[in-house]
Amino acid sequence: MFGRLHRFFGRRPAERNTEQPPEERRPAKRAPNLFEAAAAYVSACAEDDQEQIDEASDWVSPEALSFGVSELACRAVIALARERDESPQTVARELLGLPAA
Repeated sequence: MFGRLHRFFGRRPAERNTEQPPEERRPAKRAPNLFEAAAAYVSACAEDDQEQIDEASDWVSPEALSFGVSELACRAVIALARERDESPQTVARELLGLPAA
């Protein structure tokens, strides 16, 4: 109950209109950030889902998507390297089918 009162009285008077249905009081759907776009893009590529690839590509600029995909790749290689107890370089080369360095 106190949470409801806090939410109600913590708002500006214009936002306190309780006559609106709950759906209309919810904030507008936010745009995906670059990491959400990168995750959606990479998973769509892995599943060969061109429709989802195109949709994720439209969420952010190409530069932001490229940065997000690069960051995702780094984190994935680090996670796999820790899981396998190998170096990130060994894991990356193995994933790409390259000979050991």
